[in-house]
Amino acid sequence: MITQARLKELLHYNPKTGVFTWKVSKGSRAKAGSDAGSSRKSKRTYYRQIKIDGVLHLSHRLAWLYVHGKFPDGDIDHEDGNGLHNWMKNLRDVTTRLNNKNMPLPRGNTSGVIGVSFDKQNGKWLAQISTESGKKKNLGRFADINDAIAVRRAAEVKHGYHPNHGRA
Repeated sequence: MITQARLKELLHYNPKTGVFTWKVSKGSRAKAGSDAGSSRKSKRTYYRQIKIDGVLHLSHRLAWLYVHGKFPDGDIDHEDGNGLHNWMKNLRDVTTRLNNKNMPLPRGNTSGVIGVSFDKQNGKWLAQISTESGKKKNLGRFADINDAIAVRRAAEVKHGYHPNHGRA
């Protein structure tokens, strides 16, 4: 497991830009002064990763270690939803459940709003939300999609969802 001391020996991190640069040369691609790491896609999001002492690390977790002296207790949430934006003000150490309250709009969503779908059986718009306990809560069925959206948005505020939740 990499330590903060070892990380700082090898890399410099700029908390305003989120960029790691090599302090030392570590091969043909890792030259002192050059940007460290490469991008990889995970599901729908790209993340930056850096190989240190033969082990791949996600840059956002290394940023946390660099600044705070320890790895995060939970997940790292990129508040703006972009996994390549690793500046410190964009990162927060959260539980998986809280991280899930800042998700993008799923690919298969047809209403344009997370938690709102058309119930063909009843011919109405269904609004749902996941509560703190992880249970799906039915918020009602509505003839007008705008009513379903309004109820869903109010429930997001009540249940502590991030304002960026459901962004396209």
